Amino acid sequence: MREKEKSGEVERAANPVGFALAPLPDDPRVAALRQLGWRVATEPEEPGADTSRVVLVDLRRGPPVGLAAMGPAIATMRGALVALLPDQTAFEAAFEAGATHVVAEPFTVELLDAALLLAARHVERLALAGGRRRAERTVIAPNDPGSEIRSVAGSVQEQLLAGPTALMLVGLKRFDAINAAFGRVTGDALLVAVERRIAAAAREVSAGTAIVARSDGTDFIVVPGQMGITGRLALADRIVTQIERPFMAGDHFVALGACVGIVDTRTGDRESDVLRRAQVALAAARDDDVPVRVLSEKDEGTALFDAGLETDLRRALHNDEIDILFQPQVSVTTGRIIGVEALARWRHPQHGELGAETLFSVAKRSDYLTALSTHVQRRAATRAAAWPIVLEKLRLSVNVTAEDIGRPGFVETFLAMIDETGFPRARLTVEITENGLIEDLNAAATLLATLRAEGCRVAIDDFGTGYSSLAYLKALPLDYLKIDKHLAQDIAGTPRDRIVVRGVINMARSLGLAVIAEGVETEEQLTLLAQEGCNYYQGFLCAAPLTVEALAELVTQRSLPAPSISGARR
Repeated sequence: MREKEKSGEVERAANPVGFALAPLPDDPRVAALRQLGWRVATEPEEPGADTSRVVLVDLRRGPPVGLAAMGPAIATMRGALVALLPDQTAFEAAFEAGATHVVAEPFTVELLDAALLLAARHVERLALAGGRRRAERTVIAPNDPGSEIRSVAGSVQEQLLAGPTALMLVGLKRFDAINAAFGRVTGDALLVAVERRIAAAAREVSAGTAIVARSDGTDFIVVPGQMGITGRLALADRIVTQIERPFMAGDHFVALGACVGIVDTRTGDRESDVLRRAQVALAAARDDDVPVRVLSEKDEGTALFDAGLETDLRRALHNDEIDILFQPQVSVTTGRIIGVEALARWRHPQHGELGAETLFSVAKRSDYLTALSTHVQRRAATRAAAWPIVLEKLRLSVNVTAEDIGRPGFVETFLAMIDETGFPRARLTVEITENGLIEDLNAAATLLATLRAEGCRVAIDDFGTGYSSLAYLKALPLDYLKIDKHLAQDIAGTPRDRIVVRGVINMARSLGLAVIAEGVETEEQLTLLAQEGCNYYQGFLCAAPLTVEALAELVTQRSLPAPSISGARR
């Protein structure tokens, strides 16, 4: 790829393609991007509206020619526009020009790199939301060596109905790292190559009777036809061997690995039933680090356990098994508890306490998510309305799902429910993940604005797991930004990890948002977050989710003066 010193296209090996709209200045910070893995070329390698892009534009010397048309074009192609600004007073002009991320003077090359990394993540998430990376169920006819991959709806189900057989689920190893290193286009081409090798192995071992199908993500389905266990194991071993042979990725050889989960089918099985059991077998193979795993009675018990939970959940709401605990949110500067997040716990009569992640995952699979979410919100507000005096000034944060905000009349119903409990709206914060808002940004902005106008505050939850865009945040009426726990914990990792967290905090502060870090577990993490300007934190460093009684005791203790620790308090 040709290189120029002052202009061209910026691409980082592990991120989507980008380019400079105007000549890049003689700036050593821009030049240093090459040393961090970005490379500069004169034109896109694969031009076209469907190519992911991160556009870098220098606004420090005024807008370049073509800028007015660039913002809409970037939005159309689901890209990101990173603007270099003379100072922070130019934020508004950058947003008006369509910038999604900004870097203002004075800045370091590390901050510029962090902005490009966030922009790359933004592009990848938009690609997922837009469906460009949505896996299409495809089937290869193994008995036709020259056949093209094509969509064949129902082929797997037809094979399952033909008689007792098996289903194999093939999972890849190391694909995510290779996809990150070489980009989406190379990754997609690699998946096609993998699929063809699986088809060739199936054709060789099954004499053309097997069906190979691309499942969601990077997994593949193989239905081997009428074949005994010995033949199935031979086919699975052959598939693993074929995938372990090196692949070409551009000018490089890359090595993948694979493991296979195998399950028998039963009379009346639907594809979804068999696939669920196969996923359990594949997970067991990965956990045990073995190439092939046939579903055992123990493994199947796990699958049946999950199915049983779906049935149990409907009973749990009526039997008062869903309880609420409260995790403190703490001021970084004073160490005082200023609020709590309500978290659900399922006190299952047979399996003990199950956390919110398991609970909501089961609810989503069983189409009971809306009922569960409403139950948790009402229970949390009811409990908080009856708090003792020592807790009467705390804020309460409740989670709202994407399914909630998609319901007609949600705001009116939600506020009426809160009012019925007696908890004041002025002390209520509504938390929603960024992934739950992106499908219809305008509708989401209207909904959040209504909640704020009615007295509530609004927080964007798990920031750093989704689009991480400054312009995206600017479009939404928010009060708080909650940094995802993994991102917050990364601050104690490499220098680059800290720079990314710093970029997120600066992004929030530029929009006047208070920052809450989730999952803080160590004094080191807290000290570093305090140094970067984080306002609040929650996590096990302060306390696990607590009952009302335990919370009241902790708040009483923390109301007493406490010594500072490196500029912050626990």
